[in-house]
Amino acid sequence: MTLIQRRGADPSQVQALIDSGLDPLLARIYGARGVTARAELEYGAEGLLPPGSLKGAGEAATLLADAIEAGARLLIVADYDCDGATACAVGLRALRAFGAEVGYLVPNRFEYGYGLTPAIVELAAPLQPDLLITVDNGIASVDGVAAARDAGIATLITDHHLPGEALPDAEVIVNPNQPGCGFASKSIAGVGVMFYVMLALRAELRARGAFAARPEPNLGTLLDLVALGTVADVVRLDRNNRILVAQGLQRMRSGRVQPGVRALFAVAGREAERAATFDLGFALGPRLNAAGRLADMSLGIECLATDDFGRALNIARELDGLNRERRAIEADMQADALLVLEGVDLGGRASVALFEPSWHQGVIGILAGRIRERVHRPTIAFARSNDGELKGSGRSIDGVHLRDVLDLVSKREPDLLLRFGGHAMAAGLSIAESAYPRFCEAFEAAVRAFVGEQPPEHTIDSDGPLDPGYMTLVSARRLEQEIWGQGFPGPVFDDVFEVEGQRLLKDRHLKLALRKGRTRFDAIRFNHAEAAPGRIRAAYRLAVNEFNGRSSVQLMIDYFEPA
Repeated sequence: MTLIQRRGADPSQVQALIDSGLDPLLARIYGARGVTARAELEYGAEGLLPPGSLKGAGEAATLLADAIEAGARLLIVADYDCDGATACAVGLRALRAFGAEVGYLVPNRFEYGYGLTPAIVELAAPLQPDLLITVDNGIASVDGVAAARDAGIATLITDHHLPGEALPDAEVIVNPNQPGCGFASKSIAGVGVMFYVMLALRAELRARGAFAARPEPNLGTLLDLVALGTVADVVRLDRNNRILVAQGLQRMRSGRVQPGVRALFAVAGREAERAATFDLGFALGPRLNAAGRLADMSLGIECLATDDFGRALNIARELDGLNRERRAIEADMQADALLVLEGVDLGGRASVALFEPSWHQGVIGILAGRIRERVHRPTIAFARSNDGELKGSGRSIDGVHLRDVLDLVSKREPDLLLRFGGHAMAAGLSIAESAYPRFCEAFEAAVRAFVGEQPPEHTIDSDGPLDPGYMTLVSARRLEQEIWGQGFPGPVFDDVFEVEGQRLLKDRHLKLALRKGRTRFDAIRFNHAEAAPGRIRAAYRLAVNEFNGRSSVQLMIDYFEPA
């Protein structure tokens, strides 16, 4: 059952926001998200947390500055998702601007798995690096760092994932979630961590007089990459992250954008000059991620690292083709999963785990997310990996910290999980294929420890009804341009409508003609073919529909029920 639940806001705080000059609608929306003063919505770069508060950033700057002065060979070891690709591109662009000799290595996820492993150190060794720099990975790479040390290679770990019980013995670790780090933005993405390290490095080089005879590199040019990786990685948008995203979007909208980012906008049919968080999360991010899911993320990194727009556009077209292929694979896997679910009594279960031998391991994370949305339970989807193993990717719901759930499983059954890691809302793991039935029960028991005996009810948080005077193109565009994301969600409204017409588009999307009072609206509910009753209560988002060169308001319906 789904429950539309209205967010609450302190009326006095909302009034204070209005008195400060904020539009009443925005005051109501922001008040419901805990904003108490307009200053919290000011996103100038001067509001960023200082790099000195990030543990290890200063030491990393010294290590890198010494390496640059010594002419050392640096090698970035990247991750295979959008966060990892943008973090790698930030590192490449900044370090080259500082005069470093730097390359990168992004292992094929299907051959080498995740993180800096001994096998990846062996792969890197022929390149003769003096220093390995991990981006968006490495905090769990105890064995890999040890292998690098044995090979005479130094390591700098930059990561944002939660650490395990033991930290790798690296020269320097920069991670806001490591013990003893007082950095206030624990939710910063991997690309944000790398950007902060580059800020600290620039300050160190400035102090050494490195820019006395040449211009100081402007790291602000990298903020479009930082914004893209931050939104695409679905990290919580605390104020520091919102500043990073806002600064990146500002550059995009002013036309100051990396060639690869502009190319991704072009193949997605979007305009950088009207960039919104939606574009980063649902248009650009998936195209970059498709490279890591189906092929090799070096394709995505090359797109972001090149200064040649023609080359970037050709790569972006390849990425677009991979993304179409990914969507087709995902559709087939989702059909399989729904067939499996038909035979499962979900009423008594708090979790879902699914496995089909034919599933593609690069797409299981998306599949887990789709099923989670449908059943509103923590979900893990598995695909075959190598050597009799299954690789799993999970997505969770509010109130169930998925990495903590897996940690509980590992403590209760120490030999069950071969590897695991991740965040509150997303995590990955590996198990023996023969252990799959055992894992399903252990996972269910661990989730129960978090939610109790009653599975959590699916709720949609609403910002309440919307006055017809605000259901305009101007309001839709204004809301679209604000900074929304994980932990700071875009507005969802709920109202009662009369249904005056309905039809199916492509046999799976419900197109509706709605009326509220004397005002009529176009609406659509994607991936929903069931007919609506004559009068509905709908939870919806205000959106702009672009068609044949014309723009109009459209209600994007997330859910409806009879009114």
